[in-house]
Amino acid sequence: MNEAEQEQQGQDLSIQDLTIMKGIIDVASERGSFKPGEMAAVGTVYNKLEAFLKNIEEQQKAQLAAENSEETKPDA
Repeated sequence: MNEAEQEQQGQDLSIQDLTIMKGIIDVASERGSFKPGEMAAVGTVYNKLEAFLKNIEEQQKAQLAAENSEETKPDA
């Protein structure tokens, strides 16, 4: 794999990747991996990540609901 391919691969970040990262932060904090001085920064990033993922989930639910309502509409 050349450098350009590695760079492109590094830019591919999915919602699933972000969910996994949130889980990693959960586990690391439960295990006491962060020093007290690091907790504020970790917490800030975690809260942003959690809000972003919740927003995406709500958008997906709304889109699914809209698609389902379109499918159940009777043809006029």
